[in-house]
Amino acid sequence: AIRSLGGLLSAYDLSGDEAFLIKADDLGSRLALAFDTPSGLPYALVNLKNGKASDFGWLPDQSILSEFGTLQLEFRYLSAATGRMEYAELAERIYDVLHDLQPPDGLFPLYFKNKGPKPEFAPKGNKISFGAMGDSVYEYFLKAWLQGGRTEASYRNMYDRSIQGLHDGLLHRSRPSGLLYVAERRGDGTLDHRMDHLACFLSGTLALGAYTDPLGLNSTRAQRDLRTGKALAYTCYQMYARMGTGISPESVRFKTDKKRVRDSDDGDFVAENER
Repeated sequence: AIRSLGGLLSAYDLSGDEAFLIKADDLGSRLALAFDTPSGLPYALVNLKNGKASDFGWLPDQSILSEFGTLQLEFRYLSAATGRMEYAELAERIYDVLHDLQPPDGLFPLYFKNKGPKPEFAPKGNKISFGAMGDSVYEYFLKAWLQGGRTEASYRNMYDRSIQGLHDGLLHRSRPSGLLYVAERRGDGTLDHRMDHLACFLSGTLALGAYTDPLGLNSTRAQRDLRTGKALAYTCYQMYARMGTGISPESVRFKTDKKRVRDSDDGDFVAENER
């Protein structure tokens, strides 16, 4: 949806050409068939020709956080452009579910059961991550609030709660350089000191959140988020600069135990594929 539907809607918005909107409406109507589940959480896949929807074969009866949590901007814009409010209703129902399920620390596991009458967290193999399969849902909480003219306070509140959880439990410093990074939390509550390249989105998201903070840019919270965003941006720069190719690996593991992680040249992290 982000790439195909979002691309068509962007082309329509930039050009005003109705052909793009017609195609977007057609695609949206086909994608909407994936929402025909008891839980309201969409299936992962839908056959655009015959409308049959299903989960991934490797993840039966479950939905992935970053997939169902990053449809809202596109579906809501499609409703605004076509007047067909059913698109927005499908996407917003997901945020209602997430609002009711959000843990006290604001951080969601990656996998949700989608076959029962009530959505719930998958019981096994779950983890908390701002990297792959978790990343963009937190970005979309903020952007959906902005898209709606900053009137839907629950979306901003879900974003703020998750960012507080990030600061309270997942931010750590490497050694010896003190690079700030975002760890992952395993299902058993222990930390995995790896950071996906995808988590680098946080730098810009934190800045956007700070500059639009209802408490004001000079508030303690906004200034904290600006500092964190700047520090994470520097870490992400180092993920490129310290590689011989100049290209960041997909993920890096930060050194916390010399016996478990081989030293890189500077001792802060190694690329995952170099372990």
